[in-house]
Amino acid sequence: MEGIDREALSIDGVVYAGQLDGAGGITPIEGSDIAHCAHPCWLHLDIAHRASSEWLSTSPLIPDAVRESLAGNSTRPRVNRIPEGALIILRSINFNTEEYPEELIVLRIYITEKLIVTTRSQPIQAVEEMRDELQKQQGPVDSGSWLVDMCDTLTDHTSEFIEDMHDRVIALENDLLDQRIPARGELSRLRKQLIVLRRYMAPQRDVFARLASEHLPWMGDDDRRRMQDIADRLGRGIDDIDGGIARTAVVADEINWITAESINRRGYAMSLMAMIFLPSTFLTGLFGVNLGGIPGNNMRFGFSIFCVSLVVVVAGVALWLKRRKWL
Repeated sequence: MEGIDREALSIDGVVYAGQLDGAGGITPIEGSDIAHCAHPCWLHLDIAHRASSEWLSTSPLIPDAVRESLAGNSTRPRVNRIPEGALIILRSINFNTEEYPEELIVLRIYITEKLIVTTRSQPIQAVEEMRDELQKQQGPVDSGSWLVDMCDTLTDHTSEFIEDMHDRVIALENDLLDQRIPARGELSRLRKQLIVLRRYMAPQRDVFARLASEHLPWMGDDDRRRMQDIADRLGRGIDDIDGGIARTAVVADEINWITAESINRRGYAMSLMAMIFLPSTFLTGLFGVNLGGIPGNNMRFGFSIFCVSLVVVVAGVALWLKRRKWL
């Protein structure tokens, strides 16, 4: 294939279309330009757009083996090598919402030496950063460096998110040291984020490691070394996730212990109160019967003497409990 006609790259629903210039920049594909094969072309598509889906299903530039995966039917991180190149499924932190960042966005990549096609259903910050770098003439120069830079950016975002969750775990631990229990649902939300991130980042690390070991013709030795470094960095992040999951389990146990201790302390206090007033309750019940012959019934200060007697009894029981070190 000597070149890619601009018409073959013409899509109504394309988010961005450009050709790397080999010097760290990118040239938009527009007008009647011909995208020659001296440098790879990059198409970024929104699969929610009907025109993009139709192009993916009919374009001769896309092999039949990857059409369905690029269209959005694959979500778990993986890499499939095909004769023309590779299909890569990656996950990105969701920066589109502050409430549910653990709902990772899928980035699907079909990449060859001369063509890069990426698809998404939501905006991906790593893609926007890549475009900014290319527009500043500071981006990748070929397909191999493009893939490495994209994986590096995705890993940077993941590392930042892991660090943020690490700080949140530390904050929860510090609160527990001060006997402050977190709001209901806060710990569960944090554990969910850690578990979901662990589920997808572990296979994503394997994807990076495989890309580092695969001898793809458009990836040089330096690209493979960088990819292995990215895999190792993500592996250390996964170790931090595992540590965070274990620490949240300890936090949950500590919360349960504090709650149980508080309940036991209140129950103990109520039991002591009941024990202190048990004799007085017995006496008031006994003297409250409506029968003749109750002592002090005809005495002028009978009620006052009875009240003083109750105070003495209560004080005596309390003193006895204190000497037994129950109070």
